[in-house]
Amino acid sequence: MKKWAFVSDFDGTISKQDFYWLVIEKYFPEGRELFKDWKAEKVKDIDFLSHVFKSINQTEEQIIQDIYDMAIDSHVPAFIRSVQNNGGDFYVLSAGTDYYIKHTLKKYGITDVPVFSNEGYYHERNVHMNVKESNWHFHERYGIDKSKVIMKLKEQYETVDFVGDSEPDSHPAAYADTTYAIGALQDILKERHVTYVPVSSFDDVKKHLIENKKLPKGS
Repeated sequence: MKKWAFVSDFDGTISKQDFYWLVIEKYFPEGRELFKDWKAEKVKDIDFLSHVFKSINQTEEQIIQDIYDMAIDSHVPAFIRSVQNNGGDFYVLSAGTDYYIKHTLKKYGITDVPVFSNEGYYHERNVHMNVKESNWHFHERYGIDKSKVIMKLKEQYETVDFVGDSEPDSHPAAYADTTYAIGALQDILKERHVTYVPVSSFDDVKKHLIENKKLPKGS
């Protein structure tokens, strides 16, 4: 069994903005009404995202540039290297799509980071999602069942830590050994009586890991 895995959500956790908001604000203003229906649980997460991502109508070069322009937590690249250099494996776990995640990792030269997410691909000026019910981690609402992924990793690692920021992250949070909660996830976990460490950035996460001797000082 391996020693340690650190698993991170992407949108709003690694990235400063959810990719769907970037699309809505730049290319699909009608998506604001769809967003309201989604939040009212009239639309499933996977259907909301699929609709938004298929409403971009731009060249792939432009979409990749938009992804590259998306801000991330500036501490992330160094944090990932610290985990990898000190006996840990870093994973990205997202209910979005691996299309923009992989482009982001490439931009920052981040390697050896497996991505658990909904498959995404460029086709006819949009990003399409390929959600297969046959996937072992399929989830009817999110496309990917984050809890199943965390539980699977726990079969392979002595310790699995997790960081996230929103409602979909509340489910895997219950299974991780330590959950770091950003923003809205803090109140959600508090209501559900799930133990968490409140943080606002990956720098806060690193400090906690150093305090708990999972990372050495100065890493």
